[in-house]
Amino acid sequence: MKGASEQKSPTVDLLIKAGLAALAVLVLFGATKVYDILYGPNEFSGVDKKTFYVSQGQSFASIVDSLEASGIIRSRPLFVFVAKLFGGSNRIKIGKYEFPSGISNLDLFFSIREGRKKMLIPVTLNEGLRASRFAAILSREAGIDSARYIELVNDERFARSLGIGRSSLEGYLMPETYYLQWQEEEEDILKQQVRQFKRAYDDSLSARASTLGFSMHEAVTLASIIEGEVVLDEERERISGVYHNRLRKGMLLQADPTIQYFIENGPRRVRYSDLRINHPYNTYRMKGLPPGPVNNPGRASLVAALYPEKHNYLYFVANWKGGHWFSSSYAEHLRYVRMHRRVRGERQSQSAAESLSGVAPKGS
Repeated sequence: MKGASEQKSPTVDLLIKAGLAALAVLVLFGATKVYDILYGPNEFSGVDKKTFYVSQGQSFASIVDSLEASGIIRSRPLFVFVAKLFGGSNRIKIGKYEFPSGISNLDLFFSIREGRKKMLIPVTLNEGLRASRFAAILSREAGIDSARYIELVNDERFARSLGIGRSSLEGYLMPETYYLQWQEEEEDILKQQVRQFKRAYDDSLSARASTLGFSMHEAVTLASIIEGEVVLDEERERISGVYHNRLRKGMLLQADPTIQYFIENGPRRVRYSDLRINHPYNTYRMKGLPPGPVNNPGRASLVAALYPEKHNYLYFVANWKGGHWFSSSYAEHLRYVRMHRRVRGERQSQSAAESLSGVAPKGS
């Protein structure tokens, strides 16, 4: 018969079982809590996804502030706990992100730490714009440093490193829709633009320019003037033909886009006083092509510059129908100019009348 000391007390046995049960509950609770912290969904109210930006130089604390303010994370302390648990909060990748509703803290943290779920941003740079306009668009839509972009555009050493032997990249930045990372390096964007220009200005255009006795720079400069004038695509080659005819005859180009290039507060209607300004880009005073491109032309204008339509036109003026009237004689040109001014005056009068009618009191 066992002694009393060798017998298990029912109370002790119950306590052990209760303790084990409690421990199991605690472990289960803890595991559930940890799972919720790591994998629990961050639900968005009313939307399926949210866009989020991480910018250059932004601190992790600032990023968490933005995540909280945007309603992307349900609990700041829980997200910070995950970041501390897995580390690397100092290696957050800049970019534009898109997060779906229900994303977990763990997935969210690794997305911005590893650069997952980053979005490419489509940025359309239209033909006929100057580099300064490109810089403004890229700054607004892709978060670049516009001042740095312009600095590089006008950096002769950088231009030469890209195979453009000029003091500026103006004219050699191919207009197109580019798919960029948020705050992509300005150098990389310019490299893409120049690379696209070289694809557009291929060997066939280079050979054609040589046949015409044009350098690449002259071809691009003329293309930029055409780009600045054209409204209707079908008129590109005709406008090019006018300028080729004038160049061949030694006439002044008298191209308004070259005036727009240097006037202040442009673009605006060119005034007679603008035409008297002594400036190397004033083709109303200086013969031949201006020193360089006045904007960034697209491939269609590059082709038009080197494949002009053959005709005898020397003049053209806007016809208020989206295109131009072309003429071979100055007398005919003056007739079209008078028509242009008459139509413009009639439209201005009609606009003024409609404006007055619009503000007149009821019943008047």
